[in-house]
Amino acid sequence: MSVRRLTRAAVLTAVALVIFIIELQIPTLVPVPGVKLGLANIVTVFSMFLLGPADTAAILVCRILLGSMFSGQMMSLLYSMSGGLLCYLVMLLMRNIVTYRQIWVCSVVGAIAHNIGQIAVAILVTNTPALLAYLPVLMVSGIIAGLFTGFCAQFAVTKLKGLSDEMERQNGRKK
Repeated sequence: MSVRRLTRAAVLTAVALVIFIIELQIPTLVPVPGVKLGLANIVTVFSMFLLGPADTAAILVCRILLGSMFSGQMMSLLYSMSGGLLCYLVMLLMRNIVTYRQIWVCSVVGAIAHNIGQIAVAILVTNTPALLAYLPVLMVSGIIAGLFTGFCAQFAVTKLKGLSDEMERQNGRKK
């Protein structure tokens, strides 16, 4: 891994972690456990489309591990990791299908997959299949959160990809 690539991944991990910690301090908008915006996922979606799958996986896993440690919510590690990895796999499949104008779609589907992963683990851990009844509430919140984070990530990718292309063009002219 090059120094530039490692630095980029480290900075994005730090940004995602800071966003995660800040979001923990915001009072919940809806009095339903587990419903939150998931703003740190903006970084995950962004990196999936701008950096690629390997860097995104590293950023995601590091953010989840460090976020669980820093927040003191080690039990949430299992739920976050299962939801995050299922979301990652779905976005990995979709990344070659959607265009840069459809990144938000990938985010919505990823958010839904995240909720499915979390409910599946909750059912396994508690041995309570009745938790499946909670899935529709999480689906609606996942769609809303996925739309918001998806549009934010799409905006960032579009702007930074344009900036990156411009810098490459300028560097090409200087040679």
